Formats: sequence, C-alpha cells, structure tokens
Amino acid sequence: MAGEQLQVLNALDVAKTQWYHFTAIVVAGMGFFTDAYDLFCISLVTKLLGRIYYHVDGSPTPGSLPPHVSAAVNGVAFVGTLSGQLFFGWLGDKLGRKKVYGMTLMLMVLCSVASGLSFSSTPTSVMATLCFFRFWLGFGIGGDYPLSATIMSEYANKKTRGAFIAAVFAMQGFGILAGGLTAIVISAAFKARFPAPAYAVDPVGSTVPQADYVWRLILMLGAVPAAVTYYWRAKMPETARYTALVAKNAKKAAADMSKVLQVEITEEQARVEESNETEAANSFGLFSHEFLRRHGLHLLGTATTWLLLDIAFYSQNLFQKDIFSAIGWIPKAATMSALDELYRISRAQALIALCGTVPGYWFTVALIDVIGRFTIQILGFAMMTVFMLGLAIPYHHWTTDGNHIGFIVMYGFTFFFANFGPNSTTFIVPAEIFPARLRSTCHGISAASGKLGAIIGSFGFLYLAQNPDPAKADHGYPPGIGVRNSLFLLAGCNFLGLILTFLVPESKGKSLEEMSGENEEDGDAAAGTASNNRTVPV
Repeated sequence: MAGEQLQVLNALDVAKTQWYHFTAIVVAGMGFFTDAYDLFCISLVTKLLGRIYYHVDGSPTPGSLPPHVSAAVNGVAFVGTLSGQLFFGWLGDKLGRKKVYGMTLMLMVLCSVASGLSFSSTPTSVMATLCFFRFWLGFGIGGDYPLSATIMSEYANKKTRGAFIAAVFAMQGFGILAGGLTAIVISAAFKARFPAPAYAVDPVGSTVPQADYVWRLILMLGAVPAAVTYYWRAKMPETARYTALVAKNAKKAAADMSKVLQVEITEEQARVEESNETEAANSFGLFSHEFLRRHGLHLLGTATTWLLLDIAFYSQNLFQKDIFSAIGWIPKAATMSALDELYRISRAQALIALCGTVPGYWFTVALIDVIGRFTIQILGFAMMTVFMLGLAIPYHHWTTDGNHIGFIVMYGFTFFFANFGPNSTTFIVPAEIFPARLRSTCHGISAASGKLGAIIGSFGFLYLAQNPDPAKADHGYPPGIGVRNSLFLLAGCNFLGLILTFLVPESKGKSLEEMSGENEEDGDAAAGTASNNRTVPV
C-alpha cells in the first residue's frame, strides 16, 4: 500500500457529491442536533426548577437554584461529555465507528428519558437524581463528537470534505433552535391551559403544580431524534477507511462501498495483507516517540486551540442576562409567572440562535473548501479578539442607557466569528490530519480539551466576572475581577488561540491518507508529515 492509495479509498476521494453523502450528513448531523438540544435545554429550565423546588415563603423574589446546585445541574453534563469524548474516542478506534456510535445513541436515548423521570420526595434528591442521569447523558454525547466527525470525514470526498464535516457541526445550531422552539411550544400550551398570576400578585399561585411536567417533557423529548438516528445508523455500513486500514478487511470495504457508490470496486485484499508486514514501522501507537515526532505538534495545536476557543465561546452566558434585561426581552422575575418566564427565556434564546448562531455555521460550510481551514480559524480568532477588546475598552460606555444596541451588535459579531471561525474548524481539522487507527482517539482528546475550556468559560468566569465590590456581587458568589477585566482576559485567550493555530496543518483538498502519511513508506511519511506542518493554502 506504500506510496499508492487503495482503489476503494481513491473511489471515495474522487466520488461526485451524491445521495449517500447527504445521508451521512443527516445521520452524523442528527447525533449532533441531539447533543446540542440536550446540552442546551437545561439552561432554559433552571429558573423553572428554582421556582418549583426552592420557593421561599415571604421572599420578594421567586425561588432560584443555589449557586452550587445551579453549577451542578448545568455543569455535570459537561463533565460527562469530557469523559465520554476520551472513552468513546478511544473505543471508536478499537471496535469501529458504527458499533460505538450506536452505543452512544442508545445511552443518549435512555438518559434523556431518565432525566425527565427524576422523581423524589425532597428537592435535593430530585436534583441529585437529575445530575446523575445528566452525567451519563453527557457521557453519551461526548462519544458523538469524535465519532460524528470521523464518520463524516471518512465518507466524504476530498474536494468537499470540509463542507460536509462543517454541515454535521452546523446541525448544532438547529439543535439549539429546536430546544428553544420546543420550550416555547410546551410552555405556551401549559400557560394557555393553566393560567397563573405573576409572582408579585400571588407568590404560590404563580407556579402551577402542572409546571413540574413542563421541564420533564422538554428534557425527555431529546430522546426522539437520537432514537430515529439509531435506526438510520444501523442501516449504514462501517466506514471503508476503518474496514480497510484498521480492520484490514479490503474485501468487505470494497463490497460495502460498491453498494454505496454504485460502482464496481476491486477488493485488493492481497495488497492489504502485504501491507501488514511492510507497514510494521508505520503502526506506531499514540504514546510512541514516532507519534510525537510526526503528530505531536498537530495534537498540541488542535487541543489548545479548541480549549482557548471554548473558554471564550462558553463565557457568552455572562452577558446574556444583562442583554435580555436591557432590551426588555425578559422583565424582572417577580412580574411574571413561572411558565411566562420560561416562555420569555426560550423565545430570547431561540432568537439568539436564529440570528447569531446558525448563520456563522453555514458561512463556514459555504467557504471552508474555498479559503481553507487555516484562514477561517485565523480570521475567526482575530475578529473575536478585536470585538472582545471593542466590548472591554469602552465597557462603561456600553453599559450606560442608550448604548445597549451597540453592545448587542458587538456581542453578536463576536459569536458570528466564533461560528464562522474556530468553533467550526477546531471540530473539523482533528478528523482529517491523524492516521485512521488513531483518528477517533485524537479527535476525542482535542474535543475533551475543548470541553475543559467550556467548563472554565461557563463556571470559572461566572465567579471571575463578579463585581469586585462584595455588596454588588450576585447572591451567593464571592467578589471577582468584574466583567470588564474578564473581557480583557478572554481577548487574551483568543489572541493566544490565533498564535497556536500555526501548529495546525492545512488539509484543504488533500486526502486523509496524504495528511496522515498512511500512503507512504516509513521514511517518506515522516518527510510528508513534516511538510504538512504548516503551510498556508495558496
């Protein structure tokens, strides 16, 4: 196999865009759609959980989750996701993409349903049960990151591979939108059937008993897309690259892809068996000196850029409540009933997804195979740095009355360039530049590094961004460095991400085997990988 690609892999690389590509995008993308729905919908219902389970008689404001409970409910799925990315990434290289992807989907279906069935006699027990199932839901979601990306990269042709993997990731935007719309529909239906006064009028009556069904329904509906995807995934064959290069079964790879591509493909089993001996030197492991020499800097680049991007990306929740209140989308909690508050939060989040999240993803889909991954990532990090500084330097100006619209526009552009930038490319590149037998593992490591960044961005900055004056910090939180200083810190993270992007090779227009050096003799592979170490696309 040295120096020349197997016919089955070449057939995939040069295949015209056809129906099976779109099937693969939908199957891999629906997993991501479900991930986004499940991770996002919990943030919509946390206020409702506070009103139902933490009501305090005589309090002028509705009940809310204590800081440690709120952090646990929102954050435990992130911890599960990080663990799942590492475990299922490794398992996907050992057992195959198809089998392991099926496991992750079943885990997501079971845990979505179980999350909604978190019953108990005390609020603490309900939250503990919910957290338990949210952890395992996150564990399943974690597996979806490396497997969705790897499946799509291994099915795609080299000309439009970037757009196909980006389209899988873009389904995240639709998942967020679906979470918001589901919450809007359910809360509106229950609000119409069970009207309730505002909290200020009747503190107890403002949260109707039936509200307890609302959050459960929203969480449980996350099982539906995962269950549908499971059926479709079962009908798709294992990827030819795993079957031929890892399982060493060229006959099955050729038969599977002949059906999929509807062309005759020679099986070339003899060449695969012959390559088992000649490629002994090329079968290095993840912790070998050879991997470190060829791909060490690549893995460092993909992991650190994803970490830094997610620190900035997940810190966005610091500003959302201020923005929503400033433009009147969400009035003070005491002026609304429990279901009215859920409806308004969901509407605001759905609008943000529609205007700020979805467009950036699809700009990436349209342009990634035209201008390349490197250019999009550099541009994204640069623009995020500029807009974060644009928010931080005149921060006092933005917070005075009459200037909120300017703040919202700057904020919107920051996250547009995250999605048309590193939020998409950090997902795509790790699925393209590592050898087939380590591809899912390396993507899982990069994604887990990103999820660590998400935990830092969501929770570290929630504490850091508190007002330095203890009297002005949010209830239950210690004083921090303030929002303005936090924005400077985030701009620094974005700039560091821009610098570290230079460690990541450009993969536009190249086959997966070309990028990983799997086509080449041992000596040539090292040289080929070295030549990949950087070069900006022409």
